[in-house]
Amino acid sequence: MNINNKQDELGKLTQIIADFTAMISTRMPDDVVDKLKALRDAETSPMANIIYHTMFDNMQRAIELNRPACQDTGEIMFFVKVGTRFPWLAQLQSVLKQAVEDATVKAPLRHNAVEIFDEVNTGKNTGSGVPWVTWDLIPDGDEAEIEVYMAGGGCTLPGRSKVLMPSEGYEGVVKFVFENISTLAVNACPPVLVGVGIATSVETAAVLSRKAILRPIGTRHPNPKAAELELRLEEGLNKLGIGPQGLTGNSSVMGVHIESAARHPSTIGVAVSTGCWAHRRGTLRVKADLSFENISHTRSAL
Repeated sequence: MNINNKQDELGKLTQIIADFTAMISTRMPDDVVDKLKALRDAETSPMANIIYHTMFDNMQRAIELNRPACQDTGEIMFFVKVGTRFPWLAQLQSVLKQAVEDATVKAPLRHNAVEIFDEVNTGKNTGSGVPWVTWDLIPDGDEAEIEVYMAGGGCTLPGRSKVLMPSEGYEGVVKFVFENISTLAVNACPPVLVGVGIATSVETAAVLSRKAILRPIGTRHPNPKAAELELRLEEGLNKLGIGPQGLTGNSSVMGVHIESAARHPSTIGVAVSTGCWAHRRGTLRVKADLSFENISHTRSAL
């Protein structure tokens, strides 16, 4: 491939990711819409029903006006599973950065990248270490699965990570989750999606908790014990009665997802992340020939 053709292909890849990023600021993924409908239909509180009606009116107007569904379009994060034979692997980091800058203008996205210590907003949603990219390399693969997440300020506020003594056991994990959701979830515009990471240290648990909220709502951990804990946490958190926007109701959460890694015998690292009701995340699969599949928003076209 000559230099001009390569640049054209990189430009096409950038545009695909930029268009997808702009789109998910406006449209909720299929599973989020379906879950909110289910919670709305099961709601018995008159106030909560009014709030759900407002949420769906907001989603419809965002689509009609082609504007972000929430004014806080978050700080952009990418979780990338990419094959080692994907032809654009070496350029993908720079492509993702440019895609964010292009999406910022296209959507438009609110400027949310503030440089630490200098306290200067870059005005481009990019900066030192932003967009944050978490990589998983797939040996011999030639595709890229790109998960885009808009980490808003409200849904980021409840995020916490802690290392427990092993004697605290999984009861300590449950206590940690309830303490954080019961006191801080109202900041995240409930009903929230709760991600729980369990591992060795604060950083490993934190990354896993973020990955947990990228899973389609209702999917279960492959370990039956963990899957049961997901369901029990969801049931218990809903009994808190936080309700939509924290004004009481039947449901506090859209779901609870756990991601885990083998831990050191002397520690239990646990972390909690949340996604707000306007859970702006999407999954895009790009093939080597730059054909692509919109996995998370099958009812929407780029």
